[in-house]
Order: sequence, then structure tokens, then C-alpha cells
Amino acid sequence: MEMDTLERQIIFKLKSRFFDIIDTETGFFHYEKLLAEMLSAIKTLSGAEEIILYGWNEWKQEFFVEASTNPGYQASAGPPVISCADLKSQVRKSRKIGRTDTGTQREELILPLMKGDQLLGSMILKGEQEPFKSLQENILQELSRECGQFLDKANGLAKIVSEEKRYKQLYRVTEKFHSSMNMDMVLGEIIYTLQEVYPTFTYYLLLSQDNSNHGDLPIRDLEYDSENIAAMQAYVTGAAQFEDSVQEKRSVLYAPLKGKQGVYGVLQVIAPNTLMFPKNEVEFITLLANTAGSALENAQLYQQSKRLIADLQLINETSHRLNSNLRLTETMTFMSEQILRSFDAEEAGFILVSEEGVHTSVMNGSTDFFHTNDADPYIRYIKEKIIQERESLFIGDFSLQSQKPISHFKSIMAVPMAQSGTLKGFALVLHRSPYHFSFETFKLLQSLIHHSTLAFTNAMLREELEKMVVTDHLTKLYSRSYLDDRIHQSMNQDHEGTFMLIDIDDFKTINDTYGHQVGDDVIIQVANVMNGNIRGTDIGARWGGEELAVYLPGVSLASGTIIAERLVKKVYESSNPQVTISCGVSYWCRGRKDTYPALFKRADRALYTAKHSGKNKAVIESAENSFI
Repeated sequence: MEMDTLERQIIFKLKSRFFDIIDTETGFFHYEKLLAEMLSAIKTLSGAEEIILYGWNEWKQEFFVEASTNPGYQASAGPPVISCADLKSQVRKSRKIGRTDTGTQREELILPLMKGDQLLGSMILKGEQEPFKSLQENILQELSRECGQFLDKANGLAKIVSEEKRYKQLYRVTEKFHSSMNMDMVLGEIIYTLQEVYPTFTYYLLLSQDNSNHGDLPIRDLEYDSENIAAMQAYVTGAAQFEDSVQEKRSVLYAPLKGKQGVYGVLQVIAPNTLMFPKNEVEFITLLANTAGSALENAQLYQQSKRLIADLQLINETSHRLNSNLRLTETMTFMSEQILRSFDAEEAGFILVSEEGVHTSVMNGSTDFFHTNDADPYIRYIKEKIIQERESLFIGDFSLQSQKPISHFKSIMAVPMAQSGTLKGFALVLHRSPYHFSFETFKLLQSLIHHSTLAFTNAMLREELEKMVVTDHLTKLYSRSYLDDRIHQSMNQDHEGTFMLIDIDDFKTINDTYGHQVGDDVIIQVANVMNGNIRGTDIGARWGGEELAVYLPGVSLASGTIIAERLVKKVYESSNPQVTISCGVSYWCRGRKDTYPALFKRADRALYTAKHSGKNKAVIESAENSFI
């Protein structure tokens, strides 16, 4: 009876000590210190000289040292794994208190620590003192039960504290996620949190979007192949997936990065030395992935909204400039510059297509490449595709099988320019790198060209109308009034110029012999010879009837005379029926007093001389009447 009371006192004191140890009202909880105090209390009450607490790893099916009253164990770099076969057989199989014979006066007691049928671990008590050796079986049973309950509560408290710490981290992460709209910051915070919570785990972010600008983060493209089935299932279903490998001794969790509008990738977490992914970690990692998915979605939506605003600003600015009555060449130059700058393109061209779809012409303002022979294979290929399909083209890795141009452009965007259902031409944008342009860039180019086509068409029509006003209907040469204006302008701006009057010899005879229709055709033939032998800056005009005129701004008298003689020769050689022309040439230069009427009068006199001295020739103004 007295012994019974002593036993109850021992157990009562132990419970009281456990209660004091586990009191967490101070707000401080340290699992390792709690275990050390538990062993210290047992050592004091039991009379043991040394106590070692072994934890039980259910996944590895192994014991490991968790705490000890021996400082040598506590000072070790890591808890050694128990390989004692006796310990395993006595605790795992019988789960009863065991006594081992060490062959000395020292006795060892093995106490299993249980929670129901679940093994939590075991304690080994060692000692030589008589009070320790005489501990009764019922006291040891009670001690084992109380220690098991205490260890279970300690584990529960440790888990609660750990969970609290994690969810505080999750709260902090959520605050950071939603305080920034930067994709790199969000992805970096995911990795930082995982490193902090699971330092021994390995993790990757498998993203479905373009991931080329995220620094050193462990990010991979989400690709479907035989090795990524679980990852793709997580991405498609939006539910976490597991992949356990017995051979590699690891378990992998695939948690989808899920927002409200979709899944943006998969978080891959690899737990080493584990046959099954720890269940208590799945909820936290899944919550982290969902929070990250929402943050990624918000960041993407924010970046999309910024990009849309920038796109609208680009379209608005371009439309405003195109509607400011720019000349056609200025319009196309502006558009080329906008495309090169906004789309990071290397070449931008605008190609006109004839009504029958056979001929093409490169518009002024296109980049220089399109005025070279290297551009022809691209223009021909794109023209045929657009005429056939009447759709925009978006090519990421282009190759010409039968052609080998000097420049190899892999990324191509082509958008037809159509007005009122009629194909006018197409815009062609090139870059040497494959897959350089994004699909968003392609859609923006489509919108930009569709908004701009009307302005292109209007600019072309305006210049055609302007040309019709100053152009002779029959010969397509400029009108006399336009010639007058340009000569006046040149005499105010240039330093010299040459003027020539041209008359078709015996033109009345042509009309009388062949008829007026042939006569008109002869005038057209002479006009074409003129246009074919002067520069784009020179002005060929119809003076009236069969008389034509040419003004060469900035050209000396000697050079002008050579051109005049070449025109006389070309008309004689190419006309049908064959005709000849007479030409009178006059010249002005800055520094000597001169006027436009005087310039014309000298050319007229020279023409008169040519007509009355044999025709089919060019005559230069005479020295005595050079300035009248």
C-alpha cells in the first residue's frame, strides 16, 4: 500500500512537471527545449543517470535520436539513425517495456511511446542506482503512457506553432503579391518563401507563358511530353497531382498556379528521401500556389491593360498623324518608323499590287531593303499568299525552299491593305530571328494597318488628283502652268537651270497622212521618250499642240545640250511612224540678271533657228541674244 502511494506520487509529480513544461501562456514555444525539460523531469523522478529519446520516422521506418540528457548527443551535428536490432524488435513488434542486460551493474530500460496503436518513438533509460533498478513494472507502464501522451501533445503544439508560422508567412507573401504588379517580383517571392519553409526541397515553376526574362529563377517552360504527364494533368485539371518514385527515393507534388480565369502554370515541389509526399505539407503548398496563381493573374491583367493602353495610344497617335494631310512619301516613312520602333522590327515595307494582281511596286517610305533584289522573293511569295487567301500572314520560322537570298528573314508579318473590298497592297514586316514577334504584336499590326489603310488610300488619291490637275490628259506630261510655277520656283532657289522647247517636225503632214488618232499617238511616243531620258526631279510638259518643253533644274548648259541631242536622236530611232523633232535650248545661272520670259524667248528663238536650218536637231541660244 505504501509502495502504491509512492508510485502515485511519482506519477503525480511527473504530470505536474509536464503541465508546467507545456504551459504556453508565456507565448514562447521551443520544441527542442521542451523535449530536453521532459527528459530532465523523468531523470529526476526515476533516478536514471541517462535518458535518450528516439523518434520514429514512419516513412523511412527508422528510429532517430531526437533528444538526450547526455550532452554528447546534443552536440552532435545530426541525429544518428538507430540500427539496433534489439530496439526495433522489442519496440516495433512487442511494443512492451524491455530490459536489456549490459553485462555490468548498469541497467537499461526501453519504454515505447504510443498514441493508441501509433508508435511515436521510444525512450532508453540507463542507470546503476538501486531506486532506478527497483522501479516496478506498473510505474514503468504508467511512465510510458504519460510520456507518450506528453510527446503527442508536444508534437501537436509544435505542429500548431509551425502552422501558425507558415500561415503568417503566407499572409506576408499574399500582402507582397498584391502590393506589386510585377511578374518577376511575384515569381521571385514564391521561390523565396519555398526556400525559407522547405530548405531541403527542390522546386521549379513550370509556366505556360513566355519566360525568357526572369533572371536566375528556377523557371521552365511547361511542355507536354511523356515525362511531364503529371504536370500537364495538374495544368489541365486545376488539381494537385503526385508522382512518387521508389527507385529515386523522392516524391513530387505538382500544384497548379490557378487564378479565377485560368491556370497559368504549375509549381513543382520535389521532396527528397520520401516515399510519399508529406500530407501535412500539401495544404500549405497548394494554398501558396493558389495565392501565387491569383497574383500572377492580376499581374498579367495589369500588364495586358498597360499594353492595351500603349497600343491604343500608338493607334491614336498614328491615326492623328496620318490625318494631318501628310504627303504620301511622308506618310509611308512615318509608318515605317512607327513599326520599326514599336514592334522591334528590322525591315518594314509597303507594297502596292496592281488591279489584276500581277505587278507590284514598293512605295517610297519603305526601308531600303525592299528596294533591293533580295526583297523580291519575299514580295512574290507574300503577294501570292495574300491574293490567294486574302488573310494576314504570321510566320515564325520562314524558309524559301527554292530561293537563297542574301538576307534570311525568319519572322514575317504581312497584313493586306484593302479598301472597299479591293486589295490595294500589303504591309510586310521582317526580322531575322525566328519567332521574334508575339501574337499580340501581330494583332496590333493588323489593327494599325486597318486603321491606316484609309489614310494611305486618301493620300494616294489626293496625289493622283493633284497630278491630274497639273498633268496633260493625253501625254501624262505636266501642264504648262505647272511648268511655269516650277521654273519660277527654281530661279528663286537653285543656282542654274536649262530650258528647252521641242516641236515635232511636219506634224500637220502626219495628221493629214495618217489621221488625228495616229497624230495623238506620235505625240504620246515623243512624250514617253522625254520621260524615259530625264530625271525624276526634271519637269517634262506639254506646251501646246505638238509643242513640248523640258526644264532641268540645277543642270548646266553643256549637260542640258547633251540631253537635248539625245532626245532628238531617240525620237528619230524609236518613233513609228518615224518623225523628227527640233529643239531650242536656253540657260540661266545665278549672278547674272535674267527672267523667265527672257529664258523662254531665247529658247523660242533657238527653236526657230532649228526649224529653219534643217530640222531634226537641237540649237543652243546664240551668244549675242543670251540675255535679252
